[in-house]
Amino acid sequence: MRGNSPVQVIGGAPRRLRILGRPLSRLATARSPEAGLKAAHFNKPWLAALLVAPQLLILLFFFFIPSYKALSLAFVQVDPFGGLQIFVGLKNFQTLLASPEYRSSALFTLWFTLFQNIATLGLAGLFAFATDFVIRGRAIYKSIILMPYAIAPVISGVLWAFLFNPAVGPIAQFLHSLGIAWDPNRRPFDAQILVTIASIWKNVCYDYIFLVAALLAVPASLLEAAKLDGAGPVRRFFTISLPLVSPTVFFLVVMNFVYGLFETFGIIAAVTRGGPAGATNSLVYKVYQDGFVQLDLGSSAAQSVILMIVAVLFTVLQFRALERKVNYQV
Repeated sequence: MRGNSPVQVIGGAPRRLRILGRPLSRLATARSPEAGLKAAHFNKPWLAALLVAPQLLILLFFFFIPSYKALSLAFVQVDPFGGLQIFVGLKNFQTLLASPEYRSSALFTLWFTLFQNIATLGLAGLFAFATDFVIRGRAIYKSIILMPYAIAPVISGVLWAFLFNPAVGPIAQFLHSLGIAWDPNRRPFDAQILVTIASIWKNVCYDYIFLVAALLAVPASLLEAAKLDGAGPVRRFFTISLPLVSPTVFFLVVMNFVYGLFETFGIIAAVTRGGPAGATNSLVYKVYQDGFVQLDLGSSAAQSVILMIVAVLFTVLQFRALERKVNYQV
């Protein structure tokens, strides 16, 4: 053998040493980190197009076409029967921004979204934290919390409207017995509270699912070490568990914001229908009222465009302000 060359003379003929059936010289070539990744290759392009076609059709008919239609109608005035369109430029937007009714609706949507976001996360975090301390009946405990997830928003709205009905509702009767003049049909603040409670009850189970799954992923060794150091359950939760589940909390903050802006339509329609006196007329419900009830399609389209811009801006701001504080390392 000469030098460091992996050559062995066997029977008078030089042969390279083989390790695991491959020449040693081939092992000297470093493999890239991506070499072990599985690559999917479609020999038939039509197969890949066929697999993504259902999702593309859903996006086309339920996102791109409605978005284009809303943008096109936002700059015109349309008669109620859609037979005549007049281009008015930015007049629809100017009228909206100068409307006290629209500003009142925007203000209600803002505080409603913020309050239900904080309250939903707080209650879901409390229920998720208490899950580990429920020994008997844990399955029943989880089922009760997750039950609202299986109920349609309209049904949950009807349920809470009955419970707080000033004439026959049991909770309303209890409030009356305490001397509280509860009447969401006449008092705007009572109606806002009722809509907020119904929305929190409907969405808290969604946050609970994610928080329970995130808390189960927290390393038990860290919790045991903190317990040995004398940290109580509450301190372990805030100093260990909560920082480790911060990515999940950040995701839920964004999703709760989207829920408050767009997905409370069914609850508002079933409980208050935007009343009394427009006190619960959120931005998404006002789009429906102006477009399908009052048949002001231009104004309704302009409102939908503004609502989408607001949602995008707030989502970007949340990523800028909160994501840097999120810890993705365990």
